[in-house]
Amino acid sequence: MTKRDIRNISKEDLRAFFLEHGEKAFRSKQVMEWLWKFSARTFDEMSNISLSTRELLKEHFTFQTMTLAEQQIAEDGTIKMAFKLHDGYVVEGVLIPTEKRMTACISSQVGCSLTCSFCATGKLKRMRNLEASEIYDQVVAIRNLAREKYNSALSNIVYMGMGEPLLNYKNTLKSVEHITEEKGLHMASKRITVSTAGISKIIKQLGNDEVKFNLALSLHAANDAKRSEIMPINDSNSLDALAESLNYYYQKTKNKITFEYIIFRDFNDSIEDAKELLHFCRRVPSKVNIIEYNPIDDGIFEKADKERTDAFASYLENSGITCKVRRSRGKDIDAACGQLANKNKAALKS
Repeated sequence: MTKRDIRNISKEDLRAFFLEHGEKAFRSKQVMEWLWKFSARTFDEMSNISLSTRELLKEHFTFQTMTLAEQQIAEDGTIKMAFKLHDGYVVEGVLIPTEKRMTACISSQVGCSLTCSFCATGKLKRMRNLEASEIYDQVVAIRNLAREKYNSALSNIVYMGMGEPLLNYKNTLKSVEHITEEKGLHMASKRITVSTAGISKIIKQLGNDEVKFNLALSLHAANDAKRSEIMPINDSNSLDALAESLNYYYQKTKNKITFEYIIFRDFNDSIEDAKELLHFCRRVPSKVNIIEYNPIDDGIFEKADKERTDAFASYLENSGITCKVRRSRGKDIDAACGQLANKNKAALKS
């Protein structure tokens, strides 16, 4: 008999399992609490469940857990973790400590299918989606590391690691549920940001589902020709289509969108580029994060000059757009934005 992963069982199915085997229905609530609130990884940890019931669970179910394969600490305190999954694939997550925040950057897929030209992960094939439990496990591991290394609670979670979260829609939303619900990790939805390269119809679905977390769009250029040059997904999800879907999302959720704008030298760093971005920002209730570019192997772009970056940001701010420049963290260990899987080719089996 092939055992099922206990964490891929719904509450309803687990309740039906217990009733079928002559157990009380409330056992399912107990088990679910152990799985998602206390992050149990063995049945023996479930101390308020009888030995006979635990043996019954062992007979029918298993845990498909991940292990820490590698850990690197940057000069600025950023920590990158490589997680080995049950089937041998490896994904990466990052702990980003700052004075005001302790942020977990997590992955949603093994590899990525979008082939953005500036991103190391985009050079890898998408091998598979992560299960909700595997996304959740990254958060737990990084949360525990924050406590151990910095004696601090995790304050924020960003789905900005390997993969496109909206192409793993069901598991992304399910993982958020486990992280935010009272019988889970009980983190506030407003502390979670899901980042997408921009898939119009799925952004509308987020609106229909009235999600509570924050949404960030990887924009990087505010005209279609330039954006398509670096992000092939723009060919089927134009700026007009994205503006329509983002406004629909805003009408449903009342959450402003964050535009992520990696600024590249002599590509999208001019005042003319800033004017185009300003025009697009005025189409959608939004704010802007300007992100320093982090070089990757065989990369065709360079980091924009600080003076041009600051001038770009000042133009937006003086035009009434909320704008911040995000300085790179963890780049010496390839843990910064766009660098995951650069050196160890993490989507490959180890």
